[in-house]
Amino acid sequence: MGGKEQSSQILDNLLFPKIFQTFRTAIQPTKLIIALMALAVICLAGWIMDFTKTVAATPGTQGEVTELQIYMTHPNQVQSYIEAHKGNIDRMGVFSTLWDFAAIRFKDAINSLFAFNLPRVATNIAECFKAAGWALRYHYIYSIIFFIINLAVISIAGGAVCRIAALHFARGEKPGLTEALRFSTKKFVSFFTTPLAPVGIMLFIGLFIFLLGLIGNIPRAGELIMGILMLLALIAGALIAVVLVGTVAGFNLMFPAIAYDGSDCFDAISRSFSYVYSKPWQMGFYTAIAAVYGAICYTFVRFFAFLLLWAARWFLQFGVWVDSSSKEANKLAAIWPMPTFVDLYNSSGLATVNWSESIAALLIYLVSLLVIGLVVSFIISFYFSANTIIYSLMRKRVDDTALDDIYTPSDEAKTKAADVESKPEETQPQPESDTSPQPPA
Repeated sequence: MGGKEQSSQILDNLLFPKIFQTFRTAIQPTKLIIALMALAVICLAGWIMDFTKTVAATPGTQGEVTELQIYMTHPNQVQSYIEAHKGNIDRMGVFSTLWDFAAIRFKDAINSLFAFNLPRVATNIAECFKAAGWALRYHYIYSIIFFIINLAVISIAGGAVCRIAALHFARGEKPGLTEALRFSTKKFVSFFTTPLAPVGIMLFIGLFIFLLGLIGNIPRAGELIMGILMLLALIAGALIAVVLVGTVAGFNLMFPAIAYDGSDCFDAISRSFSYVYSKPWQMGFYTAIAAVYGAICYTFVRFFAFLLLWAARWFLQFGVWVDSSSKEANKLAAIWPMPTFVDLYNSSGLATVNWSESIAALLIYLVSLLVIGLVVSFIISFYFSANTIIYSLMRKRVDDTALDDIYTPSDEAKTKAADVESKPEETQPQPESDTSPQPPA
């Protein structure tokens, strides 16, 4: 009997198996709808902003050659390339350029992952970050505006997904779409400013080092002052390093901190930093398990999407025997090439020749794009759901807080009511008693 109780206690102390609840948490339709709406808003904003075509491009043997491709291979030649093709009418938008580049890198990363070529996967991810650096360097106004739009959308959508995941994991509740969005909208300022605050802190600390560098320009006295104050500069650099490491390692916990505990901006940052620095190996272990499990879940979801499209395409083929107007392919093959697991929609196989086939191909493309969007929405939902569960486990490990302890708006109302009741009642002025001597009876 005692052995069974001891085994049960050991299983209870093992928190990492709870990460495997992420799939059924992330696959909820409410979360997928929120993520899909966020993805649609971001893409729509990018396509609208692409009306200002600012990316230099020239025709090549394998499609357009853009300044981004030049930047990836020869970074020092980008400026000369832009100047040489300044008046070229073949220009592209920043979003569409990044979209095409990321799609190629993502496809290559998937192929490398299934081939167990992990260094190649890391290279593709690094190249995506490098492409983002290109946009920020050469199209900084566009990038800043687009970043603000993205952060606003992710603050609302990501906050809502984290809130649903927190309530589902902690109490088994499944809040509706409006309830989750109402929470993220109410906490919008916290969600929006939390990722920006560490950057502001690092810039503020770096300002002191910058000022010390300006003082160093003073003849003779400048280098002397720099030498004297170098220790302070190193301390400031250490603080920047602490904030940078905490931000990179604890970034995934910031949104869940707000969703779970109703934290404000600096409380969310403080909690994420505290959990990372208190138990860094535990945090890394949970993150690694979530990443491996997420890759397996993504493979299953992608296979399901492929099977869905393939089955619809295969059975449609039985009913279509008429050739297309070009007489070179079957009508269905002309408007909808056969999907594959790697490429759910292959636009290179289209062979439309008239307006009706073009419209049909466009409609099929939009439906296929919806399926692909749901796959991407699952990735977004899984990311926020997994990190919400990891936050709860880290909070349990560091603060010994129960997994089902979660902030609700009613708790805040009760706290305010308790604060009001705890205030001493104001004493009412009492009428002065007549203390004059009374005549004897």
